[in-house]
Amino acid sequence: MVNHLKAVKDSAELRAAIEEVQPEKVKFQLRLGQSKPIYNAFKAIKESPDWQSLSEARKRIVDAQIKEAVLNGVSLEDDKREQFNKIEQELERLSHKFSENVLDATKKFEKLITYNKEIDGLPATALGLAAQTAVSKGHENATAENGPWMITLDGPSFVSVMQHARNRALREEVYRAYITRASSGDLDNTPIINQILKLRLEKAKLLNYNNYAEISMATKMATVDKAEELLEKIRSASWDAAVQDVEDLKSYSKSQAASEADSLSHWDISFWSERLRESKYDINEEELRPYFSFSKVMDGLFNLAKILFGIDIEPADGLAPVWNKDVRFYCVKDSSGSPIAYFYFDPYSRPSEKREGAWMDEVVSRSRVVSRNGTTARLPVAHMVCNQTPPVGDKPSLMTFREVETVFHEFGHALQHMLTKQDEGLVAGIRGVEWDAVELPSQFMENWCYHRDTLMSIAKHYQTGESLPEEVYLKLLAARTFRAGSLSLRQIRFASLDLELHTKYIPDGPESVYDVDQRVSRKTQVIPPLPEDRFLCGFNHIFAGGYAAGYYSYKWAEVLSADAFSAFEDAGLEDNKAVKETGHKFRETVLALGGGKAPLEVFVEFRGREPSPEALLRHNGLLSVTA
Repeated sequence: MVNHLKAVKDSAELRAAIEEVQPEKVKFQLRLGQSKPIYNAFKAIKESPDWQSLSEARKRIVDAQIKEAVLNGVSLEDDKREQFNKIEQELERLSHKFSENVLDATKKFEKLITYNKEIDGLPATALGLAAQTAVSKGHENATAENGPWMITLDGPSFVSVMQHARNRALREEVYRAYITRASSGDLDNTPIINQILKLRLEKAKLLNYNNYAEISMATKMATVDKAEELLEKIRSASWDAAVQDVEDLKSYSKSQAASEADSLSHWDISFWSERLRESKYDINEEELRPYFSFSKVMDGLFNLAKILFGIDIEPADGLAPVWNKDVRFYCVKDSSGSPIAYFYFDPYSRPSEKREGAWMDEVVSRSRVVSRNGTTARLPVAHMVCNQTPPVGDKPSLMTFREVETVFHEFGHALQHMLTKQDEGLVAGIRGVEWDAVELPSQFMENWCYHRDTLMSIAKHYQTGESLPEEVYLKLLAARTFRAGSLSLRQIRFASLDLELHTKYIPDGPESVYDVDQRVSRKTQVIPPLPEDRFLCGFNHIFAGGYAAGYYSYKWAEVLSADAFSAFEDAGLEDNKAVKETGHKFRETVLALGGGKAPLEVFVEFRGREPSPEALLRHNGLLSVTA
């Protein structure tokens, strides 16, 4: 609850209070994780004559708890355990420091622009943001029209410069600043990276693993070999397409008489990709907004859930207290009209108190043990949090297509949490589901945004009520595979680098982490990175997030979700009866079984076979290349 409030209603007081108890919390978590009595109790269950008669879900709970305790250091002898706990505390401290350095280095870069010739090409929203930033830095007369404008390395500012600024020198300056963030002076993350990798390896050795990746995979669906095999499969399928992408940009920029056409560099790629995309598909995100009003999108999403899974979702505002007036509360009912779950939805961005991004989390999970009357299980409650464009004046919230996809994504997570039939709390809903399988339902739901009937049911102009024009729909569909080879390789670079650093890399050895990046990039980037590229110094995912030796899981789960959606394609997306039957099967397996069954078994139960990357490559338009 405290973490949730920090994410949606942050304040200086709350921060200070959390900081104060943080060391105590880590200490308590270690104590709990290394509790001998709990560990011995679970081992006793496993060694008892009754073990065979336990349900599969209960066996999975016991096995998972034993494994987790071992990974938490429970079976280490006293001095080794002390060393382990020191490593854990130090890793916690280093990852905090790492992300603070990235944040501070991002904040540090400011470029004030006073001539509008220099910001030529930036869209109105970006100019508004740049002027607003300038005002906040003391240039109180700044306006979107006349400036001055402040460019920063924050996501929205950085991306709009890379995609739209016609001024090539500006793009280069901002790009170079971005890829060298937190790599020099007192904010240099290099020593922190080396220390983190060293301590992770030490921790692995203490627990009798060869490397940190093996610890990471111990609780996942994949193995190191399987993950590497998948990454190589996708890499080789994407390479030719990515080379072609660069050729297309060269010839297009040449046709536009660009002086840099023959020597495109990193700071030209996003800019010319955007120009080529506009010329090919002529889709302007901003012009699509009026077709995606918040209430229509939610109606369409709930209607899809009814068709696929036979549930009704009704507003239940006022039934539970909320943390902001814009938060909605909903009740989920089954076909007989009985409530089976509830969820909160906090849709709009509030930069002053809410962190960026979008996520779903549990309030409580379904559980028989903590049911109030001992007969029916406690019902699950979820919350979904997004950062969409809020309503302005008398205009409703109008969403970009990307924001629509995000809502569908988070709702997929919420469905797995809420439609569980698992009564054991520790494996109900999203609990106990392996990390690299947990994105299956969320990415699966995103596919429906491209399904004609679904999209046309939500894309209605908020003033005139007219549907999204057919040619725009076809462009959206075609744009989905635009530069798919390049985007795929980008993810493969991150994932391969992550695995390489956590399997083969030797801290303080002959190669630096940057040498490893250059080596991996030669196989995963058509235009090799600059020699001074220090992207690793800002790679929060693996040094300050939960993705160490786990970044591959994005692609792993994409394979699962694309393959799951292809079951609906095989059944026939136009055949309502087949869609309902397949939806029912998906609900009874992927959404109902939670962590109570191994994810591969759950997948096979739904699909009738093991997963294959073919559907993902086909959806990305990369299959013809390999075929």
